[in-house]
Amino acid sequence: MATQIKIFDTTLRDGEQTPGVNLNINEKLEVAKQLEKLGVDIIEAGFAIASPGDFEAVKAVAENIKNSTIASLCRAVEKDIDRAWEAVQYAKKPRIHTFLATSEIHLKYKLKMTEEEALQRAISMVKYAKKYCEDVEFSAEDASRTRIDFLYKVVEEVIKAGATVVNIPDTVGYSTPSEFGGLIKGIKNNVPNIDKVDISVHCHNDLGLAVANSLAAMVNGATQLECTINGLGERAGNASMEEIVMGLNTRKDYYKDITHNIDTVQIYRTSKLVSSLTGVNVQPNKAVVGANAFAHESGIHQHGVLSEKSTYEIMTPESIGLTQNRMVLGKLSGRHAFEERLKELGYSLSAEETQKAFEQFKGLADKKKEVSDRDIEALVKEKVSEIPEVFELDSFQISSGNRVIANSVISLKRNGNIISEAATGDGPVDAAFNAMDRLIGFSIELEEYSLKAVTEGKDALGEVTVKAFKDGKFFIGRGVSTDIVEASVKAYLNAINRIIAELGDSIISKN
Repeated sequence: MATQIKIFDTTLRDGEQTPGVNLNINEKLEVAKQLEKLGVDIIEAGFAIASPGDFEAVKAVAENIKNSTIASLCRAVEKDIDRAWEAVQYAKKPRIHTFLATSEIHLKYKLKMTEEEALQRAISMVKYAKKYCEDVEFSAEDASRTRIDFLYKVVEEVIKAGATVVNIPDTVGYSTPSEFGGLIKGIKNNVPNIDKVDISVHCHNDLGLAVANSLAAMVNGATQLECTINGLGERAGNASMEEIVMGLNTRKDYYKDITHNIDTVQIYRTSKLVSSLTGVNVQPNKAVVGANAFAHESGIHQHGVLSEKSTYEIMTPESIGLTQNRMVLGKLSGRHAFEERLKELGYSLSAEETQKAFEQFKGLADKKKEVSDRDIEALVKEKVSEIPEVFELDSFQISSGNRVIANSVISLKRNGNIISEAATGDGPVDAAFNAMDRLIGFSIELEEYSLKAVTEGKDALGEVTVKAFKDGKFFIGRGVSTDIVEASVKAYLNAINRIIAELGDSIISKN
């Protein structure tokens, strides 16, 4: 009989805890919609009590997603559980996910509790959550370093208290596959009521073993695997969803009678969306979704693949939704052809969004002879994360050279008025950023700047991502253009508008 494995995605919670990542509500909702399309069983939408913004994001996801269970994480504290329920109650399938550390080191130094006190807290808080919600998950934080007999006792008692899912996390990525698989097997054999719940695992990647540990746990009885897109997460990240799923699909001879609900052709688009919105680029040699995952440079490899793909490709690009261009669009292409291409790429835009994207496409087509799928994806991604523009770009002029000091003149629109400033800098981009700093009336710290070509060729779109730091928070800005200076200006301005959207207009007057 086949075993159905549930995929629990925590990109919006643990993934957002990646240093430098800060998604707004619209972006979280866009990711959630794509996760639903991907076929994720459970979406952990956030930590509702963490901030008003987190609460609103969890609530928005709960209100808009219909096919996936929506969970909010909360500490084993009544006020946390109250807040989690306030947010997820709107979901068609809500879940409260509460956690408490159980390892000796966490109990002694973090919680300052005895094992008995922790046990009673876990029991009482699961019962408290159960009053709100039928579906309650309990996580024994740092389970892989917990005294084994105590862990068995905690699992047994929270199940009696009403937990429907028990999560066994390898919180600090300490375990190994054989060890972690043995831990799950031990729970299966020593907790008498374990057959009443799903056993979940949540593995971190500090030693690079998160996916291997998750699969070893599954082989030994885990029925829910917690993971993130692109392996995002705190420190070295979490188990990568795409690696888990493609491991199951590719090695069906080994993982026999295992099924899941993931539509793998949505993997590549999901990976690209998350990478774009978080500003965390996927490393080229990343398994499954990296740029080199299906690239072959060695002559021997190339010859083998040309003769028979399976010589060096154990999965196909098409299986994750990575396809070659079937139709190249240009300046003579009409709206109908553009809309059809959007649909083929998996985008569902409103009429207004489609019109804006089409206008951008026509503008790009005037600059490029051919517009590729990746160009279109870059344009659409820019529209996905659109926010209110307090400042709009009117024009920019740059003067630069190897024997002159770079200088810029930037003109921005605000409330219908055009304001301009000039500045010098160490190169054209720095000069442009300095001019904008003068215009906006507050200071920000640029933490990171990255530029990459969307496609090949001299006329390729340049995609710029900046990370700005203001008042203890990171803000991601993005911009695309065939002109890399323009892309840089648009990215920086996008970050400025994000800061204003989150911190308020009053910040403009601050110096």
